[in-house]
Amino acid sequence: MLSANVFRPKEAGRYPVVMSFTAYDKDKGPEAYPPPLKAAYLPDFNLGSFQVSPWTMWEAPDPAFWVSHGYAVIQVDSRGYFKSEGAASLFDKQNLKDFHEAITWAGTRPWSNGNVGLNGVSYLAISQWVAASQNPPAYLKAIIPWEGNTDAFREVLYHGGVPETVFTTFWVNRVRNCANNEKPLPPLFLFKLGHKNPQLLRKIQSPPQIQLNTIKVPALICATWSDQGLHSRGSFEGYKQILSEKKWLFTHGRQKWSVYYSEEALKYQKDFFDHFLKGIDNGFDEVKSVRLEIRESLDKYKVRYEDSWPIDGTNYEKFYLAGRSNSLQTAPSRKIETVEYDPFAGNASFSYKFAQDTELSGNMKLKLWVSTSEGSDMDLFVAVKKRDAKGNAVHFYAKTGYTKGPVAMGWLRVSERELDRGKSTEWQPVLTHQNPQKLSTNEIVSVEIEILPSSTLFKKGESLQLVIQGKDFFVHPAMGHHYSVNKGKHTIYTGNEYDSHLLIPVIPNREIAQHK
Repeated sequence: MLSANVFRPKEAGRYPVVMSFTAYDKDKGPEAYPPPLKAAYLPDFNLGSFQVSPWTMWEAPDPAFWVSHGYAVIQVDSRGYFKSEGAASLFDKQNLKDFHEAITWAGTRPWSNGNVGLNGVSYLAISQWVAASQNPPAYLKAIIPWEGNTDAFREVLYHGGVPETVFTTFWVNRVRNCANNEKPLPPLFLFKLGHKNPQLLRKIQSPPQIQLNTIKVPALICATWSDQGLHSRGSFEGYKQILSEKKWLFTHGRQKWSVYYSEEALKYQKDFFDHFLKGIDNGFDEVKSVRLEIRESLDKYKVRYEDSWPIDGTNYEKFYLAGRSNSLQTAPSRKIETVEYDPFAGNASFSYKFAQDTELSGNMKLKLWVSTSEGSDMDLFVAVKKRDAKGNAVHFYAKTGYTKGPVAMGWLRVSERELDRGKSTEWQPVLTHQNPQKLSTNEIVSVEIEILPSSTLFKKGESLQLVIQGKDFFVHPAMGHHYSVNKGKHTIYTGNEYDSHLLIPVIPNREIAQHK
């Protein structure tokens, strides 16, 4: 039996239901689960501020807000966690069945109008992808998955073939400790074995129940530029791959929880649910499907509305790496040049100064020709950064509130370079992760690296800086890659037949609807 908290308006009536599923305890709010950050240890964080009622569980809708606007709110402990009975599971077939039964129960209460919407962040968003998959009950009328990954292997555990070791350790321990009896995940040592054997890591995951191509309910999806390495990629993939005819994308580049509970975001959520759960003709279905937040700096941004993602009319342009000048240029050099760096203590950097205001919104892709002087593999960490007209670094929010992040990031373990040709596009390479290909010493190979979605305005005189290195770009207590395969020196080849280049998504000039 599952345990739930139910909040309803005092007045008798039939109300739409806002529902969430959690493994983090429906009876505890944000104060019970602080992020794994210590300001004294890492001062470059700003988690922002938000206010919620004491009935708000972690990363969930605030009952005080929704009930006051004529909704019932239901918060459910997933099977085997806290007050819900049974064997704990994690996004498996039993969870799918439980979610569907809970939605049916909510839709058939005498105080329910028969319309159920799902809402929540992170785990509470992932559970929505599961619940909306594979023929959900007719009572499910809309979902708001606010920053939730859709492919844990690619997006969280194994970035471009490089195993993530920090968040994985934290989260696996947390979920196992939350379970009442049977543990929903294998013990941590199996994940650590998976750092050396990625195929094992694939096998020990819970069976994936997320089937994006079966989801048809109206959806308001939040995707962020500031959670790369956790939920950013999956949120955009969710928007692109679900079959819903009615779907919206709310993007931002700021602090996760501050934005979710902000006045603007709550209005967006309420207007969406008012339309699809209450049947109010409020014009939401006429709102353009993509709210695009274009960053200029850490806290300065502009907002524009678009009809699609990727954005229609995007011009994908190639910036070729020039080894001798450490620059990016619009045409390849005729002469072969090389750049060498120490993967443990150095990097390779290439820059381009914009001659006019230029907006980059979408995925970038980096193609490289590389070799290593020792060993049989390489880990490549890529960052696209911004510098102002004076050459000063311009910082952006990165994962979990870090305030000195780059524009966008990408990763690749070179042995995992095999592309899925059926899924890859010109601007987004997709790896098979099925056929590891080791290197020989000084063997030159071509690789394509996915750089996660972003949106940034570069003004005239400002520069884009591409940095390539062999380790993480910043120390973060909630993300890291501590199992390296690097040895010797890394070499990048440019010019002539070595067409190493950065593919960038240039957006033609558009009118800005709002400025902040």
